[in-house]
Amino acid sequence: MQLFFNPQLTKNDKQFTFDKTESRHIVKVLRKKIGDSLFITNGKGELFNVELIIANDKNCTVQLISADKKLKPWNYYLHVAIAPTKNIDRFEWFLEKATEIGIDEITPILCDHSERKIIKADRLNRIIESAMKQSLKFNLPKLNGLTLFSDFIAQKHDKNLYIAHCEKIDKPILKSVIKPLKDTTILIGPEGDFSTSEITTAIQNGALPVSLGESRLRTETAGITAIQTVSFINQ
Repeated sequence: MQLFFNPQLTKNDKQFTFDKTESRHIVKVLRKKIGDSLFITNGKGELFNVELIIANDKNCTVQLISADKKLKPWNYYLHVAIAPTKNIDRFEWFLEKATEIGIDEITPILCDHSERKIIKADRLNRIIESAMKQSLKFNLPKLNGLTLFSDFIAQKHDKNLYIAHCEKIDKPILKSVIKPLKDTTILIGPEGDFSTSEITTAIQNGALPVSLGESRLRTETAGITAIQTVSFINQ
């Protein structure tokens, strides 16, 4: 299935016209013709089956045939707050793989030891959209703006809040404390880890310190490990 994305599409629409870039891809690359079927999601759990009625490489137009509600493959809400990496390619890789595995919300956080203090939200959202389409998912993860750690931790969180850090203290491994079918928020720090004061603040605000294993992981690897752990526990 070749999946397209448009967040404005609803089951009440009768027709839809692709922009120039996607129109060219449909006609020149996929070589679709009038009468061919295409599939579009709005990233809100809906899949639309459409028929091509105008095959033009500048403005392909389709007619909606059917709309189906697709249940999310996982029965929990997963939110990861993670510090963007100094090398932005690594953070982009994280976003791509996190979307492929399954995640609901991502908040980039600015920490005491953060080396990257700027992100380009438009580019990052395009990466998430592409990963959603490639992995045939129909729910687009929410990407929040870059948020100060202090502001994030001060927000109201449910009781399933975890902070993964490298300080040598007694802490359980994440897989031993994750609760199946429960909404979960996990904090992942920057290359230099969370500061001691950030860890203390997180604990004071209800976060449980956890380990992701014996290995010292890169930020993006830690994020994927946490997501995969939650996914595994819920299978």
